[in-house]
Amino acid sequence: MWLTNSFLDYLQYERNYSEETIKSYREDLCQFEKFAREEIGDSALSEVKAELVREWIVSLMDKGYTSTSINRKLSSLRSFYKFLLRKGEVCVNPLQKITGPKNKKPLPTFLRESEMDKLLDEVDFGEGFKGCRDHMIIEMFYATGMRLSELIGLDDKNVDFSSLLIKVTGKRNKQRLIPFGEELKNAMIEYVNVRNEIVQARTDAFFVRESGERLSRSIVENLVKRNLSKVVTLKKRSPHVLRHTFATTMLNHDAELGAIKELLGHESLATTEVYTHTTFEELKKVYNQAHPRA
Repeated sequence: MWLTNSFLDYLQYERNYSEETIKSYREDLCQFEKFAREEIGDSALSEVKAELVREWIVSLMDKGYTSTSINRKLSSLRSFYKFLLRKGEVCVNPLQKITGPKNKKPLPTFLRESEMDKLLDEVDFGEGFKGCRDHMIIEMFYATGMRLSELIGLDDKNVDFSSLLIKVTGKRNKQRLIPFGEELKNAMIEYVNVRNEIVQARTDAFFVRESGERLSRSIVENLVKRNLSKVVTLKKRSPHVLRHTFATTMLNHDAELGAIKELLGHESLATTEVYTHTTFEELKKVYNQAHPRA
């Protein structure tokens, strides 16, 4: 125990770590020491082997610790054994070849189809140009899966009504074509007619303010958040949520992952694969809610 205290004193007086950080180190090390005593008795720290550390990781996972928490504890233990090596208290660092569990990427937040139907068909967006434009923006995100920057950068010339194609400029100025259907075409034509009647002096931008200027990120973010709040209580209510909703909806209706990748403009299929986890999690949720023996 005195070696632990010596290490914590080193962190406090030589490294000037905060009290909160030192408290976390103490808790992590005490937890490991307790585990080690239960497994190998009161043996010296120098007798701790990599196998014991791996067993500790497994025990933490069994107790429900997240990969983030486990990796933080391993970081504390690594620092401790590096300290012991410098002091000559141990000859080998048992964590030298230990790798912690991979941190799980958070699943994308998305709306269910019923929620999107309610948003687009029942929610009042307001009268006039702004109401028509805001509704069109929500519908555009949902129908195409384009990024916020792509929507803001969209010009009139990028929309081909005859071919039902939209050209967007994505990351690293990479351009791609996104197809759209008759329903979105009719909504866009309606928006353009209202826009051209109300907004006299305009830029080349497809989506504009009443002054005719191109929309800013903050305007689009705020209108999306405001309108999503009318149908869902999600913490995240951003344009990216609508992009996730597009991808999840496509996957739920049997679209191939490779096609969704191209529509979203992903560089790698691995980026798109996160949506397979999303739909599976949703499937489990539905099963647990509906099956009498779940």
